[in-house]
Amino acid sequence: AAGRPSSFGKERDRERERWDEYIGAAMAGRGGKEVAKVIRMRIPAGQAKPAPPVGTQLGGAGLNIMGFCKDFNAKTQDFVDGTPIPVVITAYKDRSFDYYMKTPPVTYFLLKAAGLKKGANRPGHETVGYLSLKHIYEIAKVKQSDPHLKTHLPLKSWVSQILASTKSLGIEVVRKPEDVPKGR
Repeated sequence: AAGRPSSFGKERDRERERWDEYIGAAMAGRGGKEVAKVIRMRIPAGQAKPAPPVGTQLGGAGLNIMGFCKDFNAKTQDFVDGTPIPVVITAYKDRSFDYYMKTPPVTYFLLKAAGLKKGANRPGHETVGYLSLKHIYEIAKVKQSDPHLKTHLPLKSWVSQILASTKSLGIEVVRKPEDVPKGR
């Protein structure tokens, strides 16, 4: 193709080989079952129902919708109702499935901690709430406990990412909880 470096095809082939190795390792870890589809959804805790969007996604993959809904609701019964839980479902060709749940999104934690329903309409121009560094640290510890992320990021990196998220929501971070302006 014109304009592309000559190594482009080689890089793509190497990337495909790495991906095939990854898929092969993943399949070996699951008893060699052939993966049919990977489904990613965000489902409110305790509220998985066979209605759309859950039923549509799982039914399209030929999975047992009621079995998933009952299991998911049982596993999330200790969560606050309505907490958004990201779920990754691996559907296999034999119509069986595995799934794992992640921790709720950082935005959810930030809005809850600040006592807000939504962020600022004009982030950077208006401040809608305040949080202390202690709140940020606690959210970082929860996010770091996510099983699939445990070894990837140090706590310091999580804190810096969460601080960036506070800016995009219009939440100002103060050093101590006592530093929050009165009347907020």
